[in-house]
Amino acid sequence: MNTDLSKLVDESIRLELYVADIYMIFYKIFPEDSVFWWKLVLEEKHHAALIESIKNTVFSNELFDTSFQVLLITNNKLASLINEYNQNPPSRESAFNTALEIEQSTGELHVQLVMEKSAGTIAVKIFQELNSDNKDHLNRIRSYMATNGIEIRNSITK
Repeated sequence: MNTDLSKLVDESIRLELYVADIYMIFYKIFPEDSVFWWKLVLEEKHHAALIESIKNTVFSNELFDTSFQVLLITNNKLASLINEYNQNPPSRESAFNTALEIEQSTGELHVQLVMEKSAGTIAVKIFQELNSDNKDHLNRIRSYMATNGIEIRNSITK
């Protein structure tokens, strides 16, 4: 794997772990939603492990539609959110809306292009599974919010 592609894969792993860290914060501060957040934490960590497991396989540049710069910017924003939420926990509504934004973001859905490719390699199959999981997270978050009377905002300030 060339150096640029290796950096892109590393940033993809870091992205999944940052998302898990944010959901872990929510798990700790919202006991009424802890089971929901804990499941998402485990799933995001599983995503990182899947990416790590295929890190040393042969990747092609076409596998990733997202540039390294986009992942870096997204990861920096997530790192800032982690720091902010560790110091100033968000409201419950804000936490859920942040989760929606994360799951909708280009960075979290960096494997969108792979969905259009045939599942010829193990790497493509794994990224297709991750993309499907991301869509599932988005739907589950929306459903949980609706069931529990948590307002979905149109835009997130962060």
